[in-house]
Amino acid sequence: MALLEVRDLTVQFGGVQALSGLSFDVDRGEVCGLIGPNGAGKTTLFNVISRIYDPASGSVRFDGRDVLAMQAHEVSQAGAVRTFQNLALWPRMSVLENVMVGAHVEGHQTFVSAMLDLGRRREESEYRTRGFQILDDLGLARVAFDLCAGLPFGTLKRIELARSLISRPTMLMLDEPATGLTHSEVAELGELIVEVRERYDLTILLVEHHMGLVMSVSDNVVVLDSGRKIADGAATDVREDPAVVEAYLGSTT
Repeated sequence: MALLEVRDLTVQFGGVQALSGLSFDVDRGEVCGLIGPNGAGKTTLFNVISRIYDPASGSVRFDGRDVLAMQAHEVSQAGAVRTFQNLALWPRMSVLENVMVGAHVEGHQTFVSAMLDLGRRREESEYRTRGFQILDDLGLARVAFDLCAGLPFGTLKRIELARSLISRPTMLMLDEPATGLTHSEVAELGELIVEVRERYDLTILLVEHHMGLVMSVSDNVVVLDSGRKIADGAATDVREDPAVVEAYLGSTT
């Protein structure tokens, strides 16, 4: 059953079509890889789903709801949460505090309750407990109370992932999570993506240039070229598609 449905999506910037009639589904519980060269439209799609960009035409539905009728915070509240290529952590805050920031989308405090401090401590305690548990799940409990400043880049990437998980997403959109990682860290990331998908019952939409990572973790792969879809199918089938091999994965000989 499709959790995300993209239909005939077209995005234009002046005379340039960043996406042209894009259609595909992401089934509930799967890892869907989205690949293509720079400028293919991958991040543009993420920005449409996140309500940063408005399309010229087409539709996007998430869990049966019209995404294009939502505001950015409503998309997150509905369960579609993304990470970004560039880290946006606060270096002078602790790891746990950075993770707790991700829970703001579900905060129940009103202006009056915040002024009177009604329920704030209970809510903060809940976020702290949940955040520490997620850090423990991701092997980061030992640095939970350390400042982010000075931590290894691979650790910072995991912290950003933890921050996205605290809001209890249904679908996680990972925008090039392997950027800047070493070969061994990429392998660990692949294992972590599979583990997180199962542990948190997630659907994952993965934009990534590291083809080894995409093919190792994805159930389905969508291939874009200049804003158009040129392939869509099981990772094993896409890997063997001659056009895809030639254009994106390199020669098999």
